[in-house]
Amino acid sequence: MADNSNSCLLVVEDSDEDFEAFGRTMRRSSIANAIYRCTDGEDALDFLYHSGEYAEETKAPRPALILLDLNLPGTDGREVLKQIKQDEKLKMIPVVVFTTSSNPKDIEVCYQYGVNGYILKPINLEKLTKTIQLLMSYWFEAIILPDTVTQV
Repeated sequence: MADNSNSCLLVVEDSDEDFEAFGRTMRRSSIANAIYRCTDGEDALDFLYHSGEYAEETKAPRPALILLDLNLPGTDGREVLKQIKQDEKLKMIPVVVFTTSSNPKDIEVCYQYGVNGYILKPINLEKLTKTIQLLMSYWFEAIILPDTVTQV
């Protein structure tokens, strides 16, 4: 099994309610990864590029995974995804879109940009909890993430 315990997660989510549900699920699980939150696209890009309030790298470690909502104020998730996947230094970071949009055009555009997964947020709290548990188990327990591979 992969050891991704030192890997952090960046959640780009403007909904306090959705983020709180996510946090509760993480606390109940055995996954102890650090979680960072950005509430809009500009904030997420500042975090990733170490600019603005995140100029100090210690405030914004490189995430092992980015969980990205599409419908964000200002710079939306589609644009954030596009910038991440076009950047040589960031494109290796897996990005999973976690959104309420079931629009086929959104799904297609995200995969064209290189998203690693597209998950619809369930409205039902029980289903939301199960989806988050599956997502975290897959990304932090089952697979090996790029920054966790040790050089031999």
